[in-house]
Amino acid sequence: MTPFPIILSSPSGGGKTTITKELLARRSDLGYSVSATTRGPRHAEVDGHDYHFMSHADFVGRQQGGEFAESAEVHGKLYGTLRCEVHRVLDSGRHVIMDIDVQGAARFGDAFPESVLIFLVPPSAEVLLRRLMARRTENASDLLVRLETAKRELEAIPKYEYVVVNGDLEQAVRETAAIIDAERLKRTRAPALGERVRELVDGLDREIAALRLQSPAMPVPRG
Repeated sequence: MTPFPIILSSPSGGGKTTITKELLARRSDLGYSVSATTRGPRHAEVDGHDYHFMSHADFVGRQQGGEFAESAEVHGKLYGTLRCEVHRVLDSGRHVIMDIDVQGAARFGDAFPESVLIFLVPPSAEVLLRRLMARRTENASDLLVRLETAKRELEAIPKYEYVVVNGDLEQAVRETAAIIDAERLKRTRAPALGERVRELVDGLDREIAALRLQSPAMPVPRG
């Protein structure tokens, strides 16, 4: 089985970071690609663990050097996914799971076409507003920007393969895990499967040929 990237997107307050952390805690087949950003660390955030915190000049330099699989400006700050981080996880044999905004997800999908895109939506506008207000980290101006951004992000849902309603956290985690399991079993993600099927067919051909030598009058099955 070839590991693949999994992208979770949602409006701010939609739960993508929480669900990502839950899946990472429960599944050994997942690894996390640490994103880079020019915003400052929030309370208890650790550089290299929560984000790679960079200066604007450093970020732009790496951006121009092609080191990012995707990058975008969100709320006036730059965010991006380093290619080396993605390959670090994939090369370990694990799927790489990331919570990325809508802009970044589109660009990442172009860079890694095998990615699975999942959009998480709150059960209602009231719940989304309550989650945003509960953070108490935005003034009125910042909250307005987040609401307008959330509207634009919701309009991008048709670009996603899967949508999970995050009304109940446990249910949303289970549904997201089920999507990963289903994708893992896709024929196109198992390059060795074709060889295995050919071996099975060859084995049946040998057995059929041997039986026909013993019973040359045996009729040939139709269809």
